Amino acid sequence: MHTIADTPMNYIRAEADSALAGITSRREFLTRATALGVSVPAAYSMLGLPALAETEPRLQRGGILRLQNEVLGLRDPRTFDRMPMANLTRGWLEYLVEYAADGSFRPMLLEAWEVNADATRYTLRVRPDVTWNNGDPFTAGDVALNIARWCDTGFEGNVLSNALGSIVDSETGQLRAGAVEVLDKLTLVVRPARSDITLIPTFSQYQAGVVHRSYGGGNPAEVPIGTGPYLPTEIEVGIRAVLERNTEHDWWGYETIGGAWLDRIEFLDYGTDPVSFVAAAEADEIDMLEETVGGFIEVMDTQLGWAKSQAETAQTIVIRANQMAEVDGQQPYSDVRVRRALARAIDPQVCLELGYNGLGTLGENHHVSRLHPEYADIGPAVYDPVEAARLMAEAGMSEFTHELVSIDDDWRRLTCDAAAAQWRDAGFKVERSIIPGATFWNNWTDYPLSATNWSARPLGVQVLALAYKSGVPWNESGFSNARFDALLDQAVTTSDAEQRRQVMAEIQQILVDEGVIIQPYWRSLVRHHKEDLVNAEPHPTGEVQIYRIGYRA
Repeated sequence: MHTIADTPMNYIRAEADSALAGITSRREFLTRATALGVSVPAAYSMLGLPALAETEPRLQRGGILRLQNEVLGLRDPRTFDRMPMANLTRGWLEYLVEYAADGSFRPMLLEAWEVNADATRYTLRVRPDVTWNNGDPFTAGDVALNIARWCDTGFEGNVLSNALGSIVDSETGQLRAGAVEVLDKLTLVVRPARSDITLIPTFSQYQAGVVHRSYGGGNPAEVPIGTGPYLPTEIEVGIRAVLERNTEHDWWGYETIGGAWLDRIEFLDYGTDPVSFVAAAEADEIDMLEETVGGFIEVMDTQLGWAKSQAETAQTIVIRANQMAEVDGQQPYSDVRVRRALARAIDPQVCLELGYNGLGTLGENHHVSRLHPEYADIGPAVYDPVEAARLMAEAGMSEFTHELVSIDDDWRRLTCDAAAAQWRDAGFKVERSIIPGATFWNNWTDYPLSATNWSARPLGVQVLALAYKSGVPWNESGFSNARFDALLDQAVTTSDAEQRRQVMAEIQQILVDEGVIIQPYWRSLVRHHKEDLVNAEPHPTGEVQIYRIGYRA
């Protein structure tokens, strides 16, 4: 049995043996091995496989991409709560590492990293050929400054500080003294207070765009100093935004990874109604959809002849009751019987079929996906409308009217309609409130009963720490459980696959038993785009990697 206390290579070899024996998945091995500093080619070779070959067609330099993508107001990146924000800013704000579609972590602004025996010392090596677009060299000091920013628990809405709890001083709410040490211009050391295998995955989160030392907060497009190949030249919230190649900046990636093929990228906002997306495609106003959803997939398949690609993901929709919310002077969802009743009255398959045309896999009401390396199989969600009615009656809430709130779009609205219909079939009183996208997100954590979509993260523990740990900013369910919090901390430091799965099984079961969420399905992402676009496939996290997209030569 291996733990993080073994040498990293012994642990990684044990993980490779588990994958070769079929105990863990290849994806799980790639995620864990590369997070601990193994290069992607070396990780593949440990599985007896060649690294994925670069088989992409030859691309031309130049061209314009017109992309359907919401254009949202920008703010400090560490507070981003919507992927479209990062899709725009990644043109000039880059990341230390990249989470790839195969589950591996690949160097970006970091060239490499090494981890010690118990994952309490990370040596980060900065890519030597990077400059900011104002001419300043990119150094280890810049990385240290950004890590310190991410650790600031006092900055409202900063979701990274909780993920980096192993290097945060609990008393000051800031980066712990001695946790980061700059050794030279291109090397720094990070020392978590406890074993922490989530550090590199956290660096890949879409809120972790790296900003210049002069950045003082607010909209990063106002003074767009970054390391990326593009600059924002136009941003009109709700309408359009434009990125153009920065011809005066010698971007490091041209020689290192290729990319940044396009001269200009236009983000065009058509709201949240997919009807308008299809109309824009038919009118030749766009070249690519951020995502094709629901019944509109068949329309795009048959009417335009565009290329179509699909990715299985850990993206999802969550219907949750806010345990702290008051309705008419009472807290209806503080009663676990009410929450369990709502969950047991829902058949996930019905929600998947009616809400998302069956394009996905069933959820199990605990927000950990089979794609997550920590996933433990505790069985499917329980559908028992008779028991649901009994629980609701026992709680004395049979006559209570539940108001289910959703955004006004296609799949989220339809999924909630399917849930509401099943609740009514179980004898519950239900009203539906459908709110325009322009206002829904203003109060998304406060609704007593609502549905939100969640982007994917590489690790299940990342999602759980963001959404369900006591007191964190994105805890929309109001859930607080000391045992859950302690187990989540334990899962981060448990490296043995079987031990880790036992811890995760208890974590997942707590969420199910407490009726914290109804999570009916995991979404498959579908995207349509013009045939001559290359590298336009959807990413499992939903991000649009604009620097990789180009046109065939």
